[in-house]
Formats: sequence, structure tokens, C-alpha cells
Amino acid sequence: MRLYGYWRSSATYRVRIALNLKQLHYSYVPVHLVKEGGGQHLAEYQKLNPAELVPTLVEEDGNVINQSLAIIEYLDEVYPELVSFLPVSPLAKAKVRTLVHDIACDIQPLANLRVLQYLNTTLQCSDSQQKNWSKHWIETGLKGIEQRLQSSAGRYCFGNEVSLADIYLVPQVYNALRFSLDLDNYPLIQLIYLNCNQLAAFIAAKPENQPDAE
Repeated sequence: MRLYGYWRSSATYRVRIALNLKQLHYSYVPVHLVKEGGGQHLAEYQKLNPAELVPTLVEEDGNVINQSLAIIEYLDEVYPELVSFLPVSPLAKAKVRTLVHDIACDIQPLANLRVLQYLNTTLQCSDSQQKNWSKHWIETGLKGIEQRLQSSAGRYCFGNEVSLADIYLVPQVYNALRFSLDLDNYPLIQLIYLNCNQLAAFIAAKPENQPDAE
């Protein structure tokens, strides 16, 4: 398998964690999202991902899958060994997916690179305005997640087993720290983040541990 991604992309970060938890071997193909206008916009990459985003997973047989959530749930279904990312009961699955969608739909897209670039180039926002924009939406989302976790958290988001929710939470917290967010306001999120980052799969997936890290 080949994973096309960018070291600091939170969506790519999620897929790296999932692949590591499943102990699946893959080749990493860096796609620089900024240099020379962004490698995601090149015609060769656009054939793999018409949305011009990362990540993209290409299997040995040539099958191509885009979008981190689709990739991770696909991996969970095709490689059920070792660990499952979702619980068994439909209600428990829905609760995990709720937290995942809080991040994937309502937090991360608002502070995504192309949004920040639009704020900068088209709306002429300053660096501080961009930073305040990102912090606002991340804080708004994390407040809700912290409240959700009060009824579900153990060592991880849902009890003491790693789930899809943890795979999504850790990269989002990494982004929050990039924007100088104070995690003391989110004690459960902070604890889960620290617990996850004691696991080898999460450590190996960290942005700074990638071959294209800057």
C-alpha cells in the first residue's frame, strides 16, 4: 500500500495512526501542500484525488481511496485483526461516530489549510486574524467534546480501549497546540491525548516523526 500525505496534515495523521494500530506495512509518499504552489494541485496527483486533498491510499491492486474516515473504516473492515476501531453495539458505534464527526465535520475543516489560505489571500486577513479564527472554532468544538467525554471517558475516549474517536482526537489536539490553545481548560481531552501518545502506534504517527517533517 502507498499512503500519499503531508507530515502536518491532521487527516493524514489519522490514517497513519490507523495503519500503525493495524500493524499494516505501507510506503509513505509525501505531498507538500505549500511548496511550489502545492503538490496536491499537480495533474498527476489530481488523478488520484480529484478533491486535491490528502490523504490518498493506494492499494497493491491499484484501488484508490480518499477521505480519512473512508480509508480508516475500510481498513477496519478489511483487516479486522489485532484491534477494532468501532464497538459492537449500534448505539455505541453511533456515540463514537458522533465524536468523530464533531472533529471531522465541525472543527477541522474550518482551520484547514485551504481555508486559511483563502482568509489570507482573498479576504486579506492578517496572521493574527487567521490564528484567532482557528482558535475560536477549535475551542468551540473542544468544549463540546470535553462535555461528551464526561460520560464516556476512561483511559481513552470510550473506556479503556482505543477507538476511532481517539484516532481523530489526537491529531485535532496536536492542531490545537499549534495554535497555542490552553489544554488546562480540557482536562479529559488532555489526559486522553497523553495516554494515547504513550502507545507505539501513536508515537510513530506523530508529525515530527515523518520523513517529510520540517
